[in-house]
Amino acid sequence: MTPEDLASVGDRIVEQAGPGEQVEAVLTWSADTEVRVHQGEVEHYVASSAVGVGVRVVRDGRQGLSWSGVLDDDALTACLAEARDNATFGSVDEFAGLAVPDGVEVPTLELYDDRIESVTAEQRIALATELEHAVLAADPRMVGVEAADYADTRSVVAIVSSTGIRRTSTESSAYVGTWALADDDGDVTTGFGYSVARAAAGLDPMVAARDAVARCVAQFGARKVAGGRSTVVFDPYVTSQFLGVVAELLSGEAAIRGRTPFVDRIGELVAAPSVTICDDPLDVLAPTASDIDGEGLACRPVPLVSDGVLDGFLHNAYTARVAGVDSTASASRGSHRAGPGVGPRSLRLAPGSGGLTDVVARVGDGVLVREIAGLHSGVNPTSGDLSVGFDGQLIRGGVLGEPVREMTIASTIPRMLLDVVEIGDDLERFPWEATGLTLAIADVTVSGS
Repeated sequence: MTPEDLASVGDRIVEQAGPGEQVEAVLTWSADTEVRVHQGEVEHYVASSAVGVGVRVVRDGRQGLSWSGVLDDDALTACLAEARDNATFGSVDEFAGLAVPDGVEVPTLELYDDRIESVTAEQRIALATELEHAVLAADPRMVGVEAADYADTRSVVAIVSSTGIRRTSTESSAYVGTWALADDDGDVTTGFGYSVARAAAGLDPMVAARDAVARCVAQFGARKVAGGRSTVVFDPYVTSQFLGVVAELLSGEAAIRGRTPFVDRIGELVAAPSVTICDDPLDVLAPTASDIDGEGLACRPVPLVSDGVLDGFLHNAYTARVAGVDSTASASRGSHRAGPGVGPRSLRLAPGSGGLTDVVARVGDGVLVREIAGLHSGVNPTSGDLSVGFDGQLIRGGVLGEPVREMTIASTIPRMLLDVVEIGDDLERFPWEATGLTLAIADVTVSGS
């Protein structure tokens, strides 16, 4: 289905808006394929496509939502009627309303690789099979692969509203990933690896295999050790997860509800002067880059922290209206079934210098954190208190030492941002809304045995 096909359906819905009524139609189409290989055999191969529409109606300060999985005239009429009916039961909110055009033009981004259309079933299976084989062949201690997966998707979105928005976007993505098992005389470890691109032709199963094996091998012999106050070094994977939590605290939704330690702190120093954080949805190398947000506004870079000073928060149209600022085009939707929330597209920490080895050398002594557990459940979103488990390696004399496991780090997000002491330049992009690089944070409580 083409972008114009979807937008035309949206036109038909929006044209029915009555006096004093705002109507928005969000239409989606996607084609997805998933492959899993186990022990050289195809465990499953699933190809599917889906289409849907979500309708939002705002009238007299009340909002109603409805959705449909079909686009025929009867279904569209029923969907609009249900949204209108749902609005009558909504609470009155003086700030309720749709996004309006803000004059920012949609950027031209290469988010779709048409080579994805010619990938065969045999090629998809071959990539997953190659990945499994590469993991098992890399080291004699690799004993199994829990998953060797391939997935790809093509998607089209159209957003049309009675406030004058009519925007479309087309994207593609492909992925190979593995979760591997290793055994060194009864010491069992696990590790993951992946490769992401806009089409299968850009994937590298060898990179995914290498990373999974390296994570397994690095944890052989890991144990708990005594804790204390220490400098912790996050590898890029962990930094990306950490930034994801920071983004939740820099959400306009959290700010207008007072549920973030950064509320009312715009213009203040909230991080070390070396810290600059920006959400850059126009980074086409990021799998989550986008040209429009969930309300049809043109995406744009959003500075959040500059040289340690808080610039502002991520906003959709609603949270911006409540806060008395402009939308940052940061509306996010899980699907056409949902109303707009707030979230980043490609959160990025400005790089410093050197890679993991360089940062470790400059730190001298501390702990490298390679994997964390329970991050989101281990963070209090109002206070920013953090306590999570981790696996990693000790750092002694500027080099990596013995591996550790089942350890805990504890601090607060605001304190950790202020205590950043080193930032690497080894930027790595992940298949979620935050990039990563090596990051060192001083004076963190580390506990173990």
